[in-house]
Amino acid sequence: MALSGTEPAADDAPAGPQRPVVAIIGGGVSGAATAFHLALANQTPAPEIIVFEPRESLGKGLAYDTAEPAHRINVPAARMSLLTEEPDHFLRWIAAHSATRGDDDALRPDGALFPRRSVFGGYVNAMLQPLVASGAVRHRRCAVVHVLREGPRWSVIGDDGGQTKADIVVIATSHPPPVAPGQLQAVLKDHPRFVPDPTKAGALAGIRPSDRVLVVGNGLTSADVIAALALKGHKGPITAISRRGLRSRGHAPVAQDPAGDFLTDPAFTARALLKNIRSAIRQAALDGLTWHSVIDQVRAQGQALWQVLPVVERQRIVRHLRPFWDVHRFRVAPQVETALDAAIAEGRLEILAGSIAASRIETDAIHCALRLRRCPGTIEKTYDAVVITTGPGHGGILASQPFLAELSHSGYLELDPTGLGLSCTRKSEAIGPVAGVTSSLLIAGPLARGTFGELMGLPQVTDHALFVAAGIADCLLAQTPKAA
Repeated sequence: MALSGTEPAADDAPAGPQRPVVAIIGGGVSGAATAFHLALANQTPAPEIIVFEPRESLGKGLAYDTAEPAHRINVPAARMSLLTEEPDHFLRWIAAHSATRGDDDALRPDGALFPRRSVFGGYVNAMLQPLVASGAVRHRRCAVVHVLREGPRWSVIGDDGGQTKADIVVIATSHPPPVAPGQLQAVLKDHPRFVPDPTKAGALAGIRPSDRVLVVGNGLTSADVIAALALKGHKGPITAISRRGLRSRGHAPVAQDPAGDFLTDPAFTARALLKNIRSAIRQAALDGLTWHSVIDQVRAQGQALWQVLPVVERQRIVRHLRPFWDVHRFRVAPQVETALDAAIAEGRLEILAGSIAASRIETDAIHCALRLRRCPGTIEKTYDAVVITTGPGHGGILASQPFLAELSHSGYLELDPTGLGLSCTRKSEAIGPVAGVTSSLLIAGPLARGTFGELMGLPQVTDHALFVAAGIADCLLAQTPKAA
């Protein structure tokens, strides 16, 4: 059932002084979860919550708005929930709605459930539907093109021409799409089988079963692409190339509790943190555990660990250690790991460490000169298709949407020093080079990662949404006139 709480292009009715307006830009998991928790805060007067999201449904966003059957959540369903106090809520919702009916591969031999990503998107949407139906949350089905400061309030203008006056604005948009390295974009932009953004619906449709495919990047998106091609019957050779040739790891063979302690004696440098993690992994091995248990503990304590690190050490982690962290922290679903292992075993997939030195097109063939890591010169390879999976283009966040560029130009937004997102305070308040801290402009979700550290996994995203919603509720309560 589609959400129906959309707004016409005409101006919203002015909000009275007793009904503050909160505009949330982005209706993926971060924005939807923020709206959900704010609506449940039971404030008097209740704020008018408006979510700007051009998609038909709230809660799916970029990650979960996919019909591709190979796209699966990469953690067990039992650890995903919109309700932080009920970590198995999603799992119970699946059972109540038979949401994995017909997907025999969702349930693994160990009992863990890894449903398709669209199922989780449907779950979040279902949680928002009653709030939309009651009017507690309003869905403006449009993209935001302008956010302007007008006195103490904000003017939010959609691409439908509608204008909303808001007291608080929450930016909960996605990271920008990947950026093709070097001259690939210019050389291949008109090629029928160049895929600059594989997250778009039908992006892989043009790749033929026997095509020679180059996948640029080797993280979770790369794994999803390779698994999706296999499910479509692709049998041609695939090369996955990245600077270090690291492949995303899978899950532990059996469930383990987090191991190690990184907060009692915290590290204050990137080097010391790496030393502590390696030491904990060695101890875990002696205790019969795998490295997964240690990385899980780092994730659990990640935000606190991040806070004690000076900015220069955070930058060192991003520059030198992030690729290694990503392949251990962002694990592939077992079904995807099986597809990768099969492709390697059959000789259809090679994983290379290196970069693309040059490329050219002859007829439809794509000729690439690959410069391999620690090898002199280049090697020549020919492909029929190229797919870019290098991860979000963090450096282009401010230019990725008109309203972000506008807020940057007017001095309300700037990139975080780590380059991972937008600069904000520990209260998620936006920081700009001119405006400084703006308490009525908040950053929710992964775009606040530079300040909060571990903010990409679903538990952290929902926790942060609850945190932002609670902050908004406290702010609005403080502004409510007290009865005489």
